[in-house]
Amino acid sequence: MVEISGICPDRFAKVKDAFAENFAGGGERGARFSVVVGGETVLDIWGGAADRDGQKPFDDRTLTPIFSTGKAVMATLIARLVDKGSLDYELPVAHYWPEFGENGKSRITVGQLISHQGGLPGFVPAQDPSIWFDVQATLAALAKQAPLWTPGQGSGYHPITGGYMLGEVFRRVDGRSLGTALRDDFGKKYGLDLMIGTPDSEEGRIATMQKPTSAPDLGTIDKIKQSAFLDKGSAPAGRGSGDWRRMEIPSANAHGTALALAQFMGIIASGGYFGKDRILSVTTLGQATRERVYGQDRVLPYKLSWAAGYLRNRGIHIYGPNDRALGHSGWGGSCAMADPDRKLSAAYVMNKQSSYLIGDPRPVKLIDAVYKSL
Repeated sequence: MVEISGICPDRFAKVKDAFAENFAGGGERGARFSVVVGGETVLDIWGGAADRDGQKPFDDRTLTPIFSTGKAVMATLIARLVDKGSLDYELPVAHYWPEFGENGKSRITVGQLISHQGGLPGFVPAQDPSIWFDVQATLAALAKQAPLWTPGQGSGYHPITGGYMLGEVFRRVDGRSLGTALRDDFGKKYGLDLMIGTPDSEEGRIATMQKPTSAPDLGTIDKIKQSAFLDKGSAPAGRGSGDWRRMEIPSANAHGTALALAQFMGIIASGGYFGKDRILSVTTLGQATRERVYGQDRVLPYKLSWAAGYLRNRGIHIYGPNDRALGHSGWGGSCAMADPDRKLSAAYVMNKQSSYLIGDPRPVKLIDAVYKSL
């Protein structure tokens, strides 16, 4: 039996039991699950090993790569610029980044791009995977590329490209990178253990990831899915893991703890507050979290409801029973969610990856147990 540490009041005993069950039969190596309600941490548990040999405990200081779960962080940082009036979801991306408007993309709005409607989920033609380590080359290639479908005509999940493009919009408007803004405005100010671009000083805290034994199910493969996930250049490669970790890829390589993620998602759950500080207005929250597109996604094999960077719970119920809940999931199982009706936010991180792109049964079981315990 794995030893489970942390905070777990008696009313959440079923959650702790579900957490322990996830370890049974080798379902987990190391993991953490945290829940915040009304700004208060009500559950924070962890257990297992952070390394491959079982010698290093997974504890409250362990960092894990959260992959696409970081898109929810990116979405909130983008929403802050909207709240300040310096960015508008309804204006074209090319208004802020003129070069982007080439080749049929001049009318793609920020809202369309952040809700995966821009038609640029990957490179066509395929690029060498080392291109991702050259930010300017990546941006130039995406600016020149034509959309793979008519922008605004349905969604097609952008696994990595969206982070580069939205990161460039953010930089041009704010003057800082997304990673710098996260560090300055939340890491330093609130001590939030969440990073986009993780320095070498934190390497000793990072859990060793165990990759999944099978590929994710993408359904019938076509040109769009090929570019997003399967081409040789669809993901960064050709450099070491340290280079990847230090890069700022807001859509793919954030590192953090479950508690930091749950606290950050509390901004959405609590009506725009982080603690006593207002981060987003009610008006901006409405713009950021409303449904912008719903239907069969062109990349992921599901009918999905996308807000401005958040995956909405409608029809999938991977973030509890409430359709108004929303969040994001990452490759291998991590996720972060917020339910504004219950003022509840939660996050799950782990270092044993599954083949699920969204809806990994491990966090789904934990989140469902939370709702049954409330």
